[in-house]
Amino acid sequence: MTSLDDLPLRDNLRGLEPYGAPQRKVKVALNVNENSHGVPEDVAHDIVRNVAEAILTIHRYPDREFTVLREKLAEYLGHGLTASNMWAANGSNEVTQHVLQAFGGPGRSVLGFPPTYSMHSILAAATGTDWVEGDRDAEFEISPETVVREIERTRPDVVFLCAPNNPTGTPVSLEAIAAAYDATPGMVFVDEAYAEFMPTGTPSALSLLADRPRLMVSRTMSKAFAFAGARVGYLAADPVVTDALRLVRLPYHLSAITQAAAIAALGHSAEMLGMVDEIKAQRDRLIAELPALGYAPWPSQANFVLFGGVNDPHATWQYLLDRDVLVRDLGIPSTLRVSAGTEAETTEFLGALSGADGAAARRS
Repeated sequence: MTSLDDLPLRDNLRGLEPYGAPQRKVKVALNVNENSHGVPEDVAHDIVRNVAEAILTIHRYPDREFTVLREKLAEYLGHGLTASNMWAANGSNEVTQHVLQAFGGPGRSVLGFPPTYSMHSILAAATGTDWVEGDRDAEFEISPETVVREIERTRPDVVFLCAPNNPTGTPVSLEAIAAAYDATPGMVFVDEAYAEFMPTGTPSALSLLADRPRLMVSRTMSKAFAFAGARVGYLAADPVVTDALRLVRLPYHLSAITQAAAIAALGHSAEMLGMVDEIKAQRDRLIAELPALGYAPWPSQANFVLFGGVNDPHATWQYLLDRDVLVRDLGIPSTLRVSAGTEAETTEFLGALSGADGAAARRS
């Protein structure tokens, strides 16, 4: 049988593994930070109506500039943004890919701070951009001094900051982001996929965009909007950045159906986000209750919790899976990550984890 070794694959792709969390049909799926609450029924009906209207003209190409969607995204974000500041694509992964196609590529580098979102390094490899790793401070944090030191050490063309960070849930301060911007002549990309789950009143990197044309802030509708299956990610930046991204996007890259669904959902943003406080409550419940089971959770500003004290992560992961609960083993020593689900899902997870076999797996 032919294998990858038999093909003239690019050298920098050899030996890599494709991204992909385990997809198992289980009762409680808490491994990929989805929104377990789903789309409210009345909102779903409105989305269907909007999509149905789009299908009536599906024989025509969609609006290449996705004008209405950009207008609605700007309205949702506020901060004085307009449609000219907005970019969107098929998930924030494609947004990130556009950024690296425009500002990375062969002979250029991107600085990331692992452990962080694994697609960042995968997309760097896919675009021929050198992935350079920076050190974090204790407890997975990044101070302004650390980010400046790592930029000066590596001299990257692009800096990636994940805020809150995936998979740790730890924040990145505005001071650290501003320091990163001032320390490099290159682009600074802030991945705010989990911004809606930050504590109320926590400022977003969006507040730093004015007079910083090399700063980009990425968001997604997958998490807070329960829109993971729709694949809609977006970015806010100076209009000159969106002009640059037009140079690398595929023609008509956002389908008419995707645009229609996202526009309808944004029209119900208050209702769609109504579940966020409930998710945050379950996240905080996990942080409060995991220590009683012998585990050490990190503080999280996202919709998931990374917890340590797991002596055999794979054994504990398998133990939970055998009980119809799926969490994430990321390969970080002595840790597992669990998404904050519904109240019932959180109860099921904590109950399964507290079982005698689970405790034995932890001690093994």
